[in-house]
Amino acid sequence: MGKADFVKEKSQKLGFWSIVLLTINAVIGTGIFLSPGSVAKQVGSIAPEIYFCAALFAACLAVTFASASRYVVKSGAAYAYTEAAFGESAGLYVGATRFVAASIAWGVMATGVVKTALQILRLDTSKISNVTIGFLCLMVILLIINFCGMQVFRMVSNLSTVGKLGALVLTVVAGLFLILTTGVNRLAEVELLTNDAGAKLIPTLTTGGFVTAVISAFYAFTGFESVASGSGDMENPEKNLPRALPLAIGIIALIYCGIVFVAMRIDPVSLVTSKDVVVLAAVFPNPLLKGLIVGGALVSMFGINVAASFLTPRVLEAMAADGLVPPIFAKRTESGVPIYAFLLTVALAIIIPMAFRYDMRGIMIISSISRFVQFVLVPLAVITFYYGKNRGEVIPTPKKNFVLDVPFSLLSLGLTVFLLAKFKWAAQFSIEVGDKTVPNYYAIVAMLIGYILLPAGVYFYRSRKKA
Repeated sequence: MGKADFVKEKSQKLGFWSIVLLTINAVIGTGIFLSPGSVAKQVGSIAPEIYFCAALFAACLAVTFASASRYVVKSGAAYAYTEAAFGESAGLYVGATRFVAASIAWGVMATGVVKTALQILRLDTSKISNVTIGFLCLMVILLIINFCGMQVFRMVSNLSTVGKLGALVLTVVAGLFLILTTGVNRLAEVELLTNDAGAKLIPTLTTGGFVTAVISAFYAFTGFESVASGSGDMENPEKNLPRALPLAIGIIALIYCGIVFVAMRIDPVSLVTSKDVVVLAAVFPNPLLKGLIVGGALVSMFGINVAASFLTPRVLEAMAADGLVPPIFAKRTESGVPIYAFLLTVALAIIIPMAFRYDMRGIMIISSISRFVQFVLVPLAVITFYYGKNRGEVIPTPKKNFVLDVPFSLLSLGLTVFLLAKFKWAAQFSIEVGDKTVPNYYAIVAMLIGYILLPAGVYFYRSRKKA
């Protein structure tokens, strides 16, 4: 390769600050617009502290994923790390469940944009038929955008970035201005709220309730774990990723904590009781400001859906290219759309939210939990790399760091296991029917298909193909 070719190839790769911006764009999406009301309803006045705890958890995991990127530079993130550490079978399971997790995440984002659009049109967002029809219409629009090619995709993606950052910065600035000029602080009011029966609306905090709230807030930080999927297109990923991921999470944490801080002091009651999908808008009484926040959130959510419609089917397409699933899922149209992968992804993205009756809190929590397979295996993989016990290939001379590779990985693993152990599993897979709580069999079956039957089918297909 000549010097000119080397310079050209380097210029086409993402540098350090581009990776930081990519991480920020990948993480900041629907979560911070949708989750604050749910978190405040679970823990009341300590919602800002819950987001801080979620940020610490995300930072620990980001450091662990960054450590893994010093050993494996192959694209694929958790899939590549697990395969390198524990072999093909473990990598296969992570690849299959990562596709499911990405599909569920898309389902959350699609539900958010559909409900926001219905709210703007003054249609009933609690009516399942309305949301389902809106969901199908959105998927048709996204398919058309994908058929239009990369130019349209880039335009919508850039518009999404401007919209989301504009809405978030506007919220923080307006909130701080109001607090500084009026001295408003209504934080204590949220603890006085009662339901129709006269009981306290905010439940007494328990370990399980605390954990569930942290996982609800953690949804707003998810996305960082997928950034390393494109490490093949990054400049010196083994050097830049370990620095870029924690820095990006720190910037995001400052923005999020600032938003929750101002919202909880201005009007925490509206944050908890509002039926609006974009609950942040309910905090501000000014109609113009409210409209700008909702508009920015809608642009952000739609743009994130466009990105998800482009990226998520390609997870399945990549698995087809590796021979893990039937080759039909790698088949593309003339315009470059992996159409069969797209259709299967759409089916999963719709089924999971339907199973949870389009309840935003429920599917946001399940979207977070669905990623925890990666959060268990990647810390173990990093420890395996450090001690040279990996079964697959890593870079020849990795830059090892005992503190980051072992204690930090053990801390990430310990926090993950603790959250999983204390999580209120029964509450997430049950529904209220009259005065009774009964199992949500649709949700249970949907998760069994995604995390047992689908990976088993992939493994069976791979075994048959090898035989």
